[in-house]
Amino acid sequence: MHLFRITVCALGLLAGLGCAVAAPDAAAPASEEPTRDDCNAAVAEARALATALPPDHLSRYFAERHLHQALVEAGNGEFDECLDMAARASDEVRERRHELRPGEKLKVLRADE
Repeated sequence: MHLFRITVCALGLLAGLGCAVAAPDAAAPASEEPTRDDCNAAVAEARALATALPPDHLSRYFAERHLHQALVEAGNGEFDECLDMAARASDEVRERRHELRPGEKLKVLRADE
């Protein structure tokens, strides 16, 4: 009985290895990692949306900050984060989350203030 179990286990291992050798692509699915080109296309699309807003629009200001961060992430090789930040910029422009009341201005402080 013990010899029978060892034989079945050995045959199972050989069959599994045979399947892995016969179909190596089926064992490890190809990942769809974003590329620099994907990132550049997303940033260009979001930038086109942002430039459609007036230069003093608050949503455009925040969208441009998201786009800057997207380019930083792309420079670090983090293309998935780049796509995320470009999507945030697009959402900011489409939804116009930030609006100023008439007469209000955004005061952006410099780094030394």
